[in-house]
Amino acid sequence: MKTTILIMLSLALVLSTKAQSNQKAVKSKVGPDIVAYQEARSLAQGQNQPKRKRQRRGGRGGSAPGGKRKPTMSDTLRANVYADNTFIMYINGNLVAVDSIEFIPHNVVSVDVLPEYPMTIAVMAKDNADQETGMEYENTNIGDGGFILKIGEKIVSGKHWKAKNFFHGPIKSDEKNLKVIKTTIPNDWFKAGFDDSSWPSAKVFQEDEIGPKQPYFDHDFTGAKWIWSDDIKLDNTVIFRLTVDGPEAGFYTGR
Repeated sequence: MKTTILIMLSLALVLSTKAQSNQKAVKSKVGPDIVAYQEARSLAQGQNQPKRKRQRRGGRGGSAPGGKRKPTMSDTLRANVYADNTFIMYINGNLVAVDSIEFIPHNVVSVDVLPEYPMTIAVMAKDNADQETGMEYENTNIGDGGFILKIGEKIVSGKHWKAKNFFHGPIKSDEKNLKVIKTTIPNDWFKAGFDDSSWPSAKVFQEDEIGPKQPYFDHDFTGAKWIWSDDIKLDNTVIFRLTVDGPEAGFYTGR
């Protein structure tokens, strides 16, 4: 009896160790950008939410602390975002938008943003490239990227943004010898205090180089430019950052 129990325990230990090894292998294979997406989606679904300071409930007749008024929808700015193929966006370190479609069809994500200045916008945009080959459509095609954003009337994407590529390939567009280059993504890339001073500026592309689909034309992107890092075809994961100055908010935000 004791021998049987020991055998069963040993087998369970082996299976558990193998499962953990497989999980690590899968996580490694999908790449750090995919992991970042999975974590962002968990946040968007209400999981792993960061703890915030406990506030007094204002209620219908409550008043905001510090003599500040409660914000209304008239204080918000409408953000329109289009990425080829998908994106996650943070403002001042808080997740505010996750593209609901990871590949196709192309879509525009519109959200209302309550501005707090200085406003640091950080976006990870991804072309739908295989993590090992840099190709898409089951390794039959080299894709291309593209990103455009407009928040309110004055905040638009352009060459004044910072842009850094973290996943390049296939190297030299060589479809017979598929290799990629990956750069480690900093854990705090989305935070307001992250130092992006050494990052290059975003490169502007013309609309006909991007070939946006119909949802783009159905939304307001007036004044915004299509941007990416240097290579719109081979750079597959790009992080954009911009800090915008503005007036101090006259309303209470809970922070």
